Amino acid sequence: MKNLISKKDNLLNKFIGIYLLAVVMLWIKTYITQTTQFKLGVEGFLQHFLLLLNPLGSAMLFLGISFLFKGKRKYTSLVVVYTLMSILLYANVVYYRFFSDFITLPTVTQTQNFGDLGGSVLTLIKPFDILFFVDVFVMFYLRFSRKIQKDSNRFGYKKATAIITIALAISILNLGLAEADRPQLLSRGFDRNYIVKYLGMYNYTIYDSVETMKATSQRALADSSDITEVMNYTKSNYAKPNEEYFGKAKGMNVIYLHLESFQNFLINYKLNGEEVTPFLNSLAKDKNTMYFDNFFHQTGQGKTSDAEFMLENSLFGLPQGSAYITKAQNTYQAAPSILKDYGYTSAVFHGNNGSFWNRNEIYKSFGFEHFFDASYYDTGSSENMAEYGLLDKPFFKQSESMLSSLPQPFYTKLITVGNHFPYKMDQSLVTIDKANTGDSSVDNYFQTARYADEAIKQMFNQLKESGLYDNSMIVLYGDHYGISDNHNDAMGQVIGKEITPYENANLQRVPLFIHVPGMQGGTNHTYGGQTDLLPTLLHLLGIDTQKFVQFGSDLLSKEHDEVVPFRNGGFVSPTIYSVNGKFYDNKTGLLLEDDDSRLESAKTMKDKVDLKLQLSDKVVNGDLLRFYTPKDYTPVDRSKYNYSKDENVASK
Repeated sequence: MKNLISKKDNLLNKFIGIYLLAVVMLWIKTYITQTTQFKLGVEGFLQHFLLLLNPLGSAMLFLGISFLFKGKRKYTSLVVVYTLMSILLYANVVYYRFFSDFITLPTVTQTQNFGDLGGSVLTLIKPFDILFFVDVFVMFYLRFSRKIQKDSNRFGYKKATAIITIALAISILNLGLAEADRPQLLSRGFDRNYIVKYLGMYNYTIYDSVETMKATSQRALADSSDITEVMNYTKSNYAKPNEEYFGKAKGMNVIYLHLESFQNFLINYKLNGEEVTPFLNSLAKDKNTMYFDNFFHQTGQGKTSDAEFMLENSLFGLPQGSAYITKAQNTYQAAPSILKDYGYTSAVFHGNNGSFWNRNEIYKSFGFEHFFDASYYDTGSSENMAEYGLLDKPFFKQSESMLSSLPQPFYTKLITVGNHFPYKMDQSLVTIDKANTGDSSVDNYFQTARYADEAIKQMFNQLKESGLYDNSMIVLYGDHYGISDNHNDAMGQVIGKEITPYENANLQRVPLFIHVPGMQGGTNHTYGGQTDLLPTLLHLLGIDTQKFVQFGSDLLSKEHDEVVPFRNGGFVSPTIYSVNGKFYDNKTGLLLEDDDSRLESAKTMKDKVDLKLQLSDKVVNGDLLRFYTPKDYTPVDRSKYNYSKDENVASK
C-alpha cells in the first residue's frame, strides 16, 4: 500500500483520483443507507434502479464544487463538502428513527427545543453508527497525509465541464424516469418519502429548501383577494350543527386534557390479562361521555405543536416544520379569542419551559390570556420530573389551585408529558409490568401509559372535589402516535397481526373523549381528525362556526365529512384508505386493483384532500386571516399579553 501511494503516477496522487474515490464512497454509502435505514416502499425494477442511480448524480455534482478551487484548497473543499453531506445523511437517519420522516429546513430552525431533547436523541444513537463516518476518516487521511502528493494546479476547465455535464445528465435522467413513474412528483410533493425514494436524500434537501423559500415568500406576495377562494371553500363545506347536541355545553367551562403520545389501541387493551388504561376504559362507558373510536391524529413534523395548532384553529399544520415556530406572528382566529367574545377566560397549563415549541409567543397570537409554564410550578424535586417537564400526577396536583382561581367560565388546556419517548420511568412509580417484545420503546410504553391513565383519574377526582366537574366540558385527546412504524415488528406482536401499510394507518387513531354533564354519551364510530375538534367544541357551546375559516367539520353534525386527510396527502375514510399513493378497501384491508370500480371515487377523494391541504397551507403561509375579520369578532392584540410570572397574570 505504501509503495502504491508513493508512486508518482498513482491515481491518488492526482486530484481526479481522490475526487472519483470520494464520489464512489459517498454513492455506495448513501445507497446502502437509503435501502437499510429508511422505509421508502421501493417496488419494481425502476424504483430500485432510481434508488441506486440518484446518489451518483448528487455525489458528482456537489463534490464537484471543489473544482472551483486550486492548490490545496480544492482538496480541503472536497473534504468539507464530503463531511457536510455525510453529516446531513446521518442526521436524517437519527431523525427518521423516531419521526419516520426527514429533516426539513424549518425543523433545523427549531433550535429552542434542542436543549430539552438530549436524552431522547441519545436513545436514538446506535453503537454501529460510527460506520457512517469511516469514509470521512479516509477522506481526512487522504487530505492530510504527506505520502500523497498534492497537485497545486486548478482542475482543468474542460475536465470539470465534462464531469459536471455527466452529473447533470444523470440527474436529469433520474428526474425524467421519476416523473414517468410518478407524474407530478414535485408539484404534489406532500409525502417526503416519495421525493427521497425517487430523487435521493441530497436532491430532496434542495427541493425542501426551494419549497421553504416559496412558503416564506407567500406572505409578502399575498393580498386581500387571496382569502376569497378560501372562504368560498370553507363556506361550501360547512357542516351545520346537529340540533340534538347544539348548545349542550352552553356556558360551561372547557377543560382540555392533552394526552402526550397516546394511541387508541391502548383503550381496552390488556397486557398479560391486565387492563393498561382502566380509568379511560371506564370513561368510555360513562353515561355522559362520548368516546370516538375512529378519531385520527393529523400531525406532521410539528407533532405535539401540530396537534395543538389544529385543536385551536381548525387549520392544518405545515408540510415542513412547525407553524408554532415559523408562523407565530401570524393573525389567527383561534378558540381563546373566539370564546373571549362570549365571556371566557383562557389559560394553558404546562410543566415545561414556555419557550418549548415557541408556546410563549404563539399563544399570544391565539389570544390566550394566561400561560402557566414551568416557572409557575415546583420542579425542584427530581423524582417528580420527566424528561420533558413535570410528571403528570404532581403537574395536575399543582395545577389545581391555579385552575380553580380562574374567573368562570374558562377555556383551558393542560398538557401532559409523562407518556413521552423514550418512555422511561422510575420503576418505583409504575404499577404494571413491561411488555416483552424485545423492543425497549414498545415494552416501556405500557408503563408510562398506565401512569398517565392514573394521573387522569386523579385529575377527574380533583375536579369533583373542587366543584368544577359538574359545570365543565372535559375533552381528552391524543396528540400523535407514540410508537412509530420503525417498531412495526414489535407492534405486530402487540396487536397480534402483521403491520401492513393499511394496519399502520389504523394505528394512527388516537383517543377522543368528550364529557358533558347531562349529554347522552356512548361510543361514536364517526371518522374524524384533529381539525374537526374546534367546530365540534364551538357547536356544543352553542356558537355557530359558519363565519369562521375552518377546515374541519363538526363530528356530531349529520353533514360531517368523514374523509380524514393526513398531512402527507394520504387519507382514511369509512370505505377507502389512501396510503403511500395506493388505495385500500377499509373492510378487508386489501389493495384496490386497477380494474376496481371504486378507484374513480378514491381518486376524487384524493383530489379533495389535496385541495383542502393546499388551501389551508395558503392561509397559514400567506397569513391570510389578516385580511378577514368575521362580524362581531374582536381581533387579537398580541401586545396585551405577558406570561411572565413576575407579571403574576397576563394583561386583559
